[in-house]
Amino acid sequence: MSIYISKDTKVITQGITGKTGQFHTEKCQEYANGKNCFVAGVNPKKAGEKIFNIPIYASVKEAKQQTGATVSVIYVPPAGAAAAIWEAVEADLDMAICITEGIPVRDMLEVRSRMKAKEAKGGKKTLLLGPNCPGLITPDEIKIGIMPGHIHRKGRIGVVSRSGTLTYEAVAQLTEIGLGQSSAVGIGGDPINGLKHIDVMKAFNDDPETDAVIMIGEIGGPDEADAARWCKQNMKKPVVGFIAGVTAPPGKRMGHAGALISGGADTADAKLAVMEESGFKVTRNPSEMAKLLKSLL
Repeated sequence: MSIYISKDTKVITQGITGKTGQFHTEKCQEYANGKNCFVAGVNPKKAGEKIFNIPIYASVKEAKQQTGATVSVIYVPPAGAAAAIWEAVEADLDMAICITEGIPVRDMLEVRSRMKAKEAKGGKKTLLLGPNCPGLITPDEIKIGIMPGHIHRKGRIGVVSRSGTLTYEAVAQLTEIGLGQSSAVGIGGDPINGLKHIDVMKAFNDDPETDAVIMIGEIGGPDEADAARWCKQNMKKPVVGFIAGVTAPPGKRMGHAGALISGGADTADAKLAVMEESGFKVTRNPSEMAKLLKSLL
């Protein structure tokens, strides 16, 4: 069992006819069981057409009804991306994975409050991964997103990260030393996002096929500290922790929209300290993540 997705997951691509959507859908089709997993695209203007032999539907709801898909991946440009997320939520999908970067914060606030209101009324909870994330992969089964497939290999180590490139870094290191990944999840660096470190850590903790986890965070926000405190009480598996941005000056925005230090508990040092107190093995050198993890097994 993998977390969230497997070789049997059926996926809809929202934004399949755009340049980015086309490029990555084709790459995902070529990876492992992708040909069978990617079953639908959505574009109201091109309904009835096909691309890479994938039928295009007018709406997510229709695509789900026709194909039985439970997950969507979103490559819609920033102005329409929040509406695309909401369309996936309204169609009662299990999960929406939003790759789009640069969605206005106000749009995300609105969509998140609508999602909460829907759940409060007893509606189905749709998990949201992202926005501004690389997606997720279960090696040798399925990849949904923009990560390079060839660096992954099947194994028993979970990876969760706010940074896309550091996800790839951790994965490549694990593969190089002969440890593969159970799943790798990029949660994205925006201030208003879906799944947090804590949610993914819970999933890895419950997954019988994950033996240990690398958790990668960034400066800004309380998420990594929240996850570390949860792990201290509940996590049964060894965790290696890394925080990007040790040298970042306070008050400066770094890369991701969510990586803004206000000073205090959201600096790299403060987060690393909480991780250490929580029993993580932390490193300040990203090139040592996999080696450190191997020493814990």
